Amino acid sequence: MLAPVARLVLWDIDGTLLRGGGVARDVFDVAVTAVLGHHPGDHRIRMGGKTDPQIALEILAYAALEEAEATEHLPAVLAELERGLAAAADDLRAHGHVLPGVVEVLRALDGDPDVRSTVLTGNTEANAAVKVAAFELTPWLDLEIGAFGSDDRDRTALVPIALERARRLRGLRVGPDDVWVVGDTPRDLACARAGGVRCALVATGHAPLEELRATDADVVLEDLADVDAVVKLLTA
Repeated sequence: MLAPVARLVLWDIDGTLLRGGGVARDVFDVAVTAVLGHHPGDHRIRMGGKTDPQIALEILAYAALEEAEATEHLPAVLAELERGLAAAADDLRAHGHVLPGVVEVLRALDGDPDVRSTVLTGNTEANAAVKVAAFELTPWLDLEIGAFGSDDRDRTALVPIALERARRLRGLRVGPDDVWVVGDTPRDLACARAGGVRCALVATGHAPLEELRATDADVVLEDLADVDAVVKLLTA
């Protein structure tokens, strides 16, 4: 028999829970350089809302690799990326920060037995673990039931993966109205809509508030600083 749960909250990481201070962008370039033997160039690729494999492929394309060759190099780039980010955890802490209200909201949700929080992120599973651990958020997130860029390079495929893990690993029973994706870009909204679940967008990433308000997200917030209101939204 599946255990009842009132809410499952799927948190994006970068721009929603924390900002990494540009460390991940630097690590991406180092990873691609290690694999290609030369710097990919000043690509200025926007990373928000994308999966790590998608970002890596876009950088490789900028470096003039054909699709087949880029795909062949992708596993090595991702392996270098994961090694590099793990080694840069201290830099993440030094240059990044947790966003307003995040700790208080996660703590409050963790105290509610009818709510489970995890991540839905374009980061690979290893990179997601490094980032949330660097800012001591791991205790409030059930990472085993999360969905990651290492599961599928197409972010819109990730909601069903998280729901299946929640059911299989935790016996959680949730319907579409019981699930929130919380993110900071229209790509997070597209992911939620593809999965048939609700979406709250927060303007703490690179997408401006006006752009987010122009979407059909269920809720758009400036940030998560009004902890009581955010907790009420996600649990009501």
